[in-house]
Amino acid sequence: MPHETLVDVATLAAHLDDPRWCVVDCRFELADPGAGARAHASASIPGAIHAHLDDDLSGTVVPGQTGRHPLPNREAFAATLGRWGVQASTQVVVFDDKGGMFAARLWWMMRWMGHRAAAVLDGGLPAWTAAGHPLAAGASPGPASRFEPGAPLVDAVGADAVLASLDDAGVVLLDARSADRFAGRGESTDPVAGHIASARSAPCMDNLDPQQHMLPPPRLRARFEERLAGAEPERAVVYCGSGVTACHDLLAMAHAGMPLPRLYPGSWSEWITDPHRPRATGEDGG
Repeated sequence: MPHETLVDVATLAAHLDDPRWCVVDCRFELADPGAGARAHASASIPGAIHAHLDDDLSGTVVPGQTGRHPLPNREAFAATLGRWGVQASTQVVVFDDKGGMFAARLWWMMRWMGHRAAAVLDGGLPAWTAAGHPLAAGASPGPASRFEPGAPLVDAVGADAVLASLDDAGVVLLDARSADRFAGRGESTDPVAGHIASARSAPCMDNLDPQQHMLPPPRLRARFEERLAGAEPERAVVYCGSGVTACHDLLAMAHAGMPLPRLYPGSWSEWITDPHRPRATGEDGG
């Protein structure tokens, strides 16, 4: 059976030499976009290749129109997966060193490409080293293949659809950023502080225990059911700053066995490019 949400360290270690598995290092630093690639080149899980958030997992940024990390088109990302040697039968395992905040973006994108066999390493690189497993200089992709996309297994929506839903009580917007950024405090990434009007706060880091492992499914389910307050999960929309950490909330809901909301990939950094789109500041009132 494929792994579709999380993989533990012991399972990955047992399959590290399996040619049907592809391990991808998604480490990234917003303040230093080259840091993840440098860290990977220095020391990573043996055999892992590197995915760069800006170069591999994002499309072209258009100032004043897109968010900071727009999705690439599916054809371009299929070519990237082909360069990595990913095929329909490949089990993809992704990790980072921040509780899966960046790895979850690639997990969601694999589902967007119709590929179920993709999972995040629970606990990430810290869990790997804590278990005493070795590190090695980062690997380059092996032989290329041709990746054929399937029908998307997840849904994405644009700014217009989000705007049209603001008056629909059955559509809940969940904001995966920190509670401070949601409230408009301490914003250092985007030029405008606050959140989409009517959104509810659902910080992605609250999905984790102190060791950066995902919380048990019952706790995750209870957390998101409280946030949804009776609304249908599949009608909800999740966003963050640029469509990256929102995927962590979606991963958590998938791990809890819940139907998945839609992702707004443009997120806050796209929303604020139009000053007429409703914004708010202050604490979560949902």
